[in-house]
Amino acid sequence: MTATLWGRIRAIMRRLSSAFGRSSLALTGRREQFDPAHPWFLSATERDNSDTRIREWTDSNDVIPLIHGRVYFAALAKALARAGSNDLVLFTDWRGDADQQLVDGVTVADAFAGAARRGATVRGMMWRSHIETLGFPGRRNRKLAEALEAAGGEVILDQRVPALGSHHQKFVVVRYSDVHTPDVAFVGGIDLARARRDDADHFGDPLSRPFPPEYGETPAWHDAQLQIHGPAVRDVEDVFRERWEDPAALSRLPWHALPDILRGLTRSPSELPPPATPPEPCGTCSVQLLRTYPRRRPAYPFAREGERSAAKAYAKVLHRAKSLVYVEDQYLWSVDVARVFAEALRREPRLRLVAVVPKYLDDDSPITIPSALLGHSSALETIRDAGGDRVLVLDLENDRGIPVYVHSKVCIVDDTWAAVGSDNFNRRSWTHDSELTAAVVDTARDVRAPVDPSGLGDGARRFARDLRLQLAREHLGRDDDDDADLIDPDRFFDVVTDSVDALDRWHTAPSAGTRPPGRLRRHHIDVPPQWQQRAAALVYRLVVDPDGRPFRMRLRRTY
Repeated sequence: MTATLWGRIRAIMRRLSSAFGRSSLALTGRREQFDPAHPWFLSATERDNSDTRIREWTDSNDVIPLIHGRVYFAALAKALARAGSNDLVLFTDWRGDADQQLVDGVTVADAFAGAARRGATVRGMMWRSHIETLGFPGRRNRKLAEALEAAGGEVILDQRVPALGSHHQKFVVVRYSDVHTPDVAFVGGIDLARARRDDADHFGDPLSRPFPPEYGETPAWHDAQLQIHGPAVRDVEDVFRERWEDPAALSRLPWHALPDILRGLTRSPSELPPPATPPEPCGTCSVQLLRTYPRRRPAYPFAREGERSAAKAYAKVLHRAKSLVYVEDQYLWSVDVARVFAEALRREPRLRLVAVVPKYLDDDSPITIPSALLGHSSALETIRDAGGDRVLVLDLENDRGIPVYVHSKVCIVDDTWAAVGSDNFNRRSWTHDSELTAAVVDTARDVRAPVDPSGLGDGARRFARDLRLQLAREHLGRDDDDDADLIDPDRFFDVVTDSVDALDRWHTAPSAGTRPPGRLRRHHIDVPPQWQQRAAALVYRLVVDPDGRPFRMRLRRTY
């Protein structure tokens, strides 16, 4: 074998190793070529999915953040109670528990089944899930499907995903036939499941689920969802319709199909009613829906090469970030994703990052914990190396000092652009599993100084700033109107740092005085030893945080 040929083989092997191992999303490879059609939203060209029917973005929406499961569930229960004859109810979920209470005395099954019995067309898509003995929610999802089918609804157990993938979208759409009742969509990260019905006190949901013991018997749960009225509701509906109309088999595994047939569950989805016209404009918020779909065979007809608009959107907005990026996320544990934040921090010397993550993993598996810790520690190291003392990575506890599980997926950039959805900051969510996030830019300017934190003329927007302040007041133990020193993003960072340091000092010597206000702590994790990292690396890359891009994109490190 000649030296030249051997050199080429080695080069190919290095590229393959990179594609399946240390591959980067290379989200900055075209950073100077972002379409100026909108400074914060993706153009249709940037979305790079001509197969979809959803629009680039919609204007004039009313968007309300619903922080905590208790708040969201109450709003959802109210919306479903209004649904009846000739109305349309659509929902998707990763996990759904039929017995979870939306409000006292009304379960998830009660609310959806009630709408169906009153004559509403109720259609749902639950992820079928993987092996239930590994903790996946297949049995619970099937139980909810059975309850709604018995009431006249139609729910499919959807496994039209790659071998190790999942359907992770969590949204509900209600279209009313009464023109005086505004249609509504709920988009975010909150499952219709146990343990989610917590509130700002963070004492947990009495109807809990098995969870790592560090979180206590009723784990406290921090989460977020959006309530949307206006034209964007139709786009959320179309996300559902695209998946529902996918002609691929719900599952190609006979041990999935046979139990469904025996239980009378839907195996061939019926035709949906024709879509109504989009709702009328009703607010000041522009909304863009961001998604992830993997490359699948047979291909998704609405995303033949997959879709990675969530990843692309973060690349675009982080390239524009100048002042403050605020993040809450369940799984900030991918180096590929961390590099996007790191490059923003290196490029802009005054940019600061505040990230709120869970103190402990939501898993106690001896197989996945080392792999997850490997990814998490590597991601945090990448970000901290880039930003130094401009980076705060924090976790959350309640006023009793018990850790709060952070499940929310929130990002706010320069008090202008905000996103709430189902996608986490890992490669799985950005390339592999189905995800849905709503990005919001309010046309209403916020007049509180500084009126333009980025200095680019974009101006602070009311929705994004109010959302950051709402979350900050809760985490700092503030009253609703106590945020004057938090408005300026630079001062906000310093105030949060002081609060975190005070609480950490008190935990070091709790007998020294009264516990200071606030719930944020500096986040520390135990880095796996080298031998464990090596053993966990393959599991991490292939199972915990897989890559759903087409093969050629992995080789070229593009998205």
